[in-house]
Amino acid sequence: MHKVLCVKEEIMSETKELKYNEPWILQRADPYVYRHTDGMYYFTASLPEYNGIALRRASTLAGLADAEETMIWKKHDKGIMSVHIWAPELHYLDGKWYIYFAGGDIDDIWAIRPYVLECADADPITGTWVEKGKMQRSDDDEFSFEDFSLDATVFEHRGEHYYVWAEKVGVGKKISNLYIAKMQSPYKLKTAQVLLTTPDYDWERVGFWVNEGPFLLKHDGKLFLTFSASETGIDYCVGMLTADEDADLLDPASWKKSRYPVLRSDASKKIYGPGHNCFVKSEDGSKDLMIYHARTETEIIGDPLYNPNRHAMIMEVKWAEDGTPVFSYE
Repeated sequence: MHKVLCVKEEIMSETKELKYNEPWILQRADPYVYRHTDGMYYFTASLPEYNGIALRRASTLAGLADAEETMIWKKHDKGIMSVHIWAPELHYLDGKWYIYFAGGDIDDIWAIRPYVLECADADPITGTWVEKGKMQRSDDDEFSFEDFSLDATVFEHRGEHYYVWAEKVGVGKKISNLYIAKMQSPYKLKTAQVLLTTPDYDWERVGFWVNEGPFLLKHDGKLFLTFSASETGIDYCVGMLTADEDADLLDPASWKKSRYPVLRSDASKKIYGPGHNCFVKSEDGSKDLMIYHARTETEIIGDPLYNPNRHAMIMEVKWAEDGTPVFSYE
């Protein structure tokens, strides 16, 4: 009887209606969804406690909301990877599963660095995860991952894998920039870092000077790299870089930056501080969907980083006549 009830609950969850631009999965910042080759969707995000990495799986996006969540890795008690476990992304590369995430040291909580987990089993939820350590820079790179580094994403383009991440630089006032490099393996870079973008405009400099949370969307011969800007409160917003698919992606001149945010808070919708998004296709493959986090309140007590009320939401991406994405709450 219990098994029958579980199956019935799973079917009900899988057939739930998907609603856009309202809380979908509560208290999950930096949401990330991956659709595997078998059509299954996987979800992970920063947990409110920042204490580990959890995965959930469903055959539909709506089903992810109530899907069982499994903690597949927990933070260390001390040393590296012992605090501030942030922004995991699940990728399937060269026949294995990888999770890219950032973490700090309990004795130096802002010593945030990028790390990699590997799973050689078919099922990433029940399989064994092995720590591959800190992401390795290329042999000719003296600078990457020496300072506060986080929000790594991986994408493939024309047979090459690229790694894009945020890293702070500077003395005194730290500035978070985005960098890109080609990958030699799932846990080592092949080329030295190239600066993609730095906080140039006022909307990228509220509270902190920040560019972070990159993710790539391809469409109609163009590459669109979205990123998040400013501190994590209601001023958090989304910017975008655009490149041609034939361009040299390691040439900063190939990328054009949006002058204004492509997505920001909207008081009329009670959506505040949208950002740290990813993209995924709808079940039938006809729609591009943005998965992002946002708040539904403006009053934040204390540091917004430790306020858990950033919720995962979904937006349908529309396309303008010139082939650029339109991000709208309507």
